This record gives sequence, structure tokens and C-alpha cells, in this order.
Amino acid sequence: MIFGMHTILYSKNADAVRAFFRDALKFPSVDAGHGWLIFAAPPSELAVHPVEGPGYAELYLLCKDIESTVKLLQKKGVEFPSPITEQRWGRLTHIRLPDGQSLGLYEPSHPLAIRTNSTKIPNGKKRRAKSARTPRAGTKTR
Repeated sequence: MIFGMHTILYSKNADAVRAFFRDALKFPSVDAGHGWLIFAAPPSELAVHPVEGPGYAELYLLCKDIESTVKLLQKKGVEFPSPITEQRWGRLTHIRLPDGQSLGLYEPSHPLAIRTNSTKIPNGKKRRAKSARTPRAGTKTR
């Protein structure tokens, strides 16, 4: 059965974007070989919205306090190309990635499908991949 999701970002400057996730966002990672980092992502949820025309996908990071998150990331040199705006579903801004693409960041006001304290991922820890059966960060082994 399905046990997780694997998200892929395509970039013309993949090394800089990987460094951004590692250094600025402090996402823990495994080295899949030859320096190819795969990051442990925070717990996620998936929504499907109706659209007129062709479908598309968007990726957003969630935070509990958008002002303090923006201030913390700005101290690390992260750029925000748009101000924080009020949406009916939360407060939204965007992070500029090193390759020029943007990534949504929002403080949700809607009910969450995830428990924000259900997974503890140690900040900035790097692990080496051992096997396909290696437990993900924050999971308990039996």
C-alpha cells in the first residue's frame, strides 16, 4: 500500500536549490549516492480543486506563524517576491528559490488533515541511505 509521497522539483540550477533546502530551510536529507540529496519533507496533505481548462499542480510549504517564519528566513537571505496576503483559506506569500522559481508559503486557517506534531524530524540532520527498508526520519521501528 502507499506509505508516502515523493515530490520532484525540476530546476536548471539543481545544486543551488538543493543547497537552499539543506541550508536555509534545514530539511534533513539522505545522500542517495554521488551527493544526490533526497530531503525528508514535513508531513503533507493533498487537496484536489476544480479548474476550468487544463489541470496543474502547485506546491506550498505550511507554517504556524507566517510573520515569524518570513523574518527568520529573511535573516538567512531568503527573498520573498510578494507580500503576505489574506486569502479565505489562510495567509500567503511566496519564497524565491535560487533558480528564480517561487514556492508558496502559507499559514493555513482551514482545518488540517495532518497533525503538525505527529512527526518529529531533527533539524538539519543528514543521513546516508542504507536500503529501501530504512525507516524515514521520525518513524518508530518495531
